[in-house]
Amino acid sequence: MKLLRVKPGHGEVVLAEGDVAIPEQYTKLLATFRRELDAGMWAAVPTSTGSGRREAELVRSFEEVPSDAERVIFFPRAAGGCEPRRGQPTARRRS
Repeated sequence: MKLLRVKPGHGEVVLAEGDVAIPEQYTKLLATFRRELDAGMWAAVPTSTGSGRREAELVRSFEEVPSDAERVIFFPRAAGGCEPRRGQPTARRRS
């Protein structure tokens, strides 16, 4: 399994690679997965369809990743979709 991060202008960057059946590699993959989610990234597992269309399923924990998955792709959340935290400046709308 490969854990990849989408980096605009650079494509996919390999964060970790290993076999989930090997305990040491599983531990490394799990730690990397959690680190990326804690950093605010989203995770998706590419799926194949009979029509050849590219699709992916969002996952929220490492347990949701199928054991036979070849890749997990991390990408940043879209900006502007949530309320600002307390003490953070808010964007002013133009009239």
